[in-house]
Amino acid sequence: MSMTGHDAGGDGEAGGDEPAARRPTRRYEARRGAIVRSAVEEMNRKGVRGMTLGDVAARLDLVPTGVIYYFRNKEDLAAAAFLKGVEAYGDLIAAAAGEPTPEARLSAFIRGYFAHARRVDLGEADRLPVFNDVRALNCEPVNDAYVGMYRAFRGLLAGKGDLPRLHRNARAHALLSQVFWICAWQHQAECADFPRTADRMAAILTRGLMAKGAAWPQPKPLDLSRADAPIATSSSEQFLRAATHLINDEGYHGASVERISARLNVSKGAFYHHNETKDELVVACFQRTFDLMWRAIHAAERAGGSGLEVLVSAVSALIEHQMSGAAPLLRTSALTAVPEPIRLGLLQRFDRLSYRLASILCDGIADGSVAPVDVNIASQVISSAINAAAELHYWTPGMAADAVVAHYVRPLFEGLASPAAT
Repeated sequence: MSMTGHDAGGDGEAGGDEPAARRPTRRYEARRGAIVRSAVEEMNRKGVRGMTLGDVAARLDLVPTGVIYYFRNKEDLAAAAFLKGVEAYGDLIAAAAGEPTPEARLSAFIRGYFAHARRVDLGEADRLPVFNDVRALNCEPVNDAYVGMYRAFRGLLAGKGDLPRLHRNARAHALLSQVFWICAWQHQAECADFPRTADRMAAILTRGLMAKGAAWPQPKPLDLSRADAPIATSSSEQFLRAATHLINDEGYHGASVERISARLNVSKGAFYHHNETKDELVVACFQRTFDLMWRAIHAAERAGGSGLEVLVSAVSALIEHQMSGAAPLLRTSALTAVPEPIRLGLLQRFDRLSYRLASILCDGIADGSVAPVDVNIASQVISSAINAAAELHYWTPGMAADAVVAHYVRPLFEGLASPAAT
C-alpha cells in the first residue's frame, strides 16, 4: 500500500436504486460509537492486525455477532475507527489554522492536542487512534483520508513561497510523527501538567534545540559498523532484514511467520530451522536497532565536540543509515503492538536510550550549544524523528539520501518554523 497525493474520496452515499434507509436511532448510533471507541482501545494496544472482533465485543459485554450487526468485519470496523480519528485531528488542525504565523499555528495545535488528551484522561473525550500501522489496513478511503490529514498538517507550516516542496513534505511528516509519538510518553506527565508540557513541546518543535546564535555544526561522519557483523547474505541477517521491513510496514502482527518466509521465498520449516519463535526474531530485530543507536551515540561522543555537535552527528548518521535502506532500523513505534510479556523489557531498553539522549542534551545546555529546553521532552522528540525516518521516503519521493540532513535533520534542531536550509 502506498499513500500518494490523491484527494480524499467521496462521502460513500447509497445508490439511488436502493430504497431510502430509515434514519438510525439514537440507541443505534450510541452503540455504534461505543464499538468504535472499543476498537480504538484494542487497535492502540495490539495494532490493526492484532485486534479481534471478539476482544472489541468483550469490552462491551457483547458477543462478536453483536459487533457484526454494526460492522461486517474487522476491516470495516478498523476503517471506521481510523476515519473517526482523522476527523478528530481535522478539528484540532482547523482550530489552530487561523493563527497568523507557522510558529503560532504549531503552538496552538500542540496546546489543543494536549487539551484534548486531558479531556480523554478525565473521561470527557474519546481517545484518538494510533496510526502506526494504518498501511496494514490497505483501505483506499482511509488512505485518502490520511493523505488529506497529512496535507492539513502541512498547512500549519510555512507556505510554498517560503518552503520548497520537499522541505515542506519532510517537515510535515516530522510533525505528524511527533504528534503520533506523544501517546508513547505522555503518561510520564501528570494530567494537570499537560498545559505546561504542551508549551515546552511547542517551543522545541517551533524553535528547535540549538542555542540562540549557535551556528549549525556539520555532522561528523561516523562508522556505525561492528567488527563481528554478519555478512548481508547470511541467513540470520536475511531473516532480520525481512522481519524489520515487514514490521515497519505492517506492524508486529502483520509480520507473521508465513509472510516473513514468503518474503525470503523459503518454507516455514526453514524459518523455524533458523529461529526458535517469531518473538525471538522480533526481539533480535529490536536488539539490533538498539545496538546501532548506541553505536551512533558512542561514535559521536568519541568524535568529540559540544553537546549539540554530538547530537547532530549521531542523529544524522542514524537517519542517513535508515534512508540508505541497507539494514533498516526497526520503527520503535512497533513496540505498541508487541505482546506484553516481551514489551516491558524492550521498553526498558528504549527508555535507557532516551535517558542517554537527555543526558547529552544536558551537556549541550551546560556548554551553551543547546537551548535551555525540557530535556525529557526533547529526548522524545529526537527519538521520534529517528523512528519516523523509516517512512520518510513515502512523503519525499525523489529526495536524495544525502539531502536528508538539510530537509529533515536541521529542522529538528533549528525548528519547524525555521527557514529552509540552503
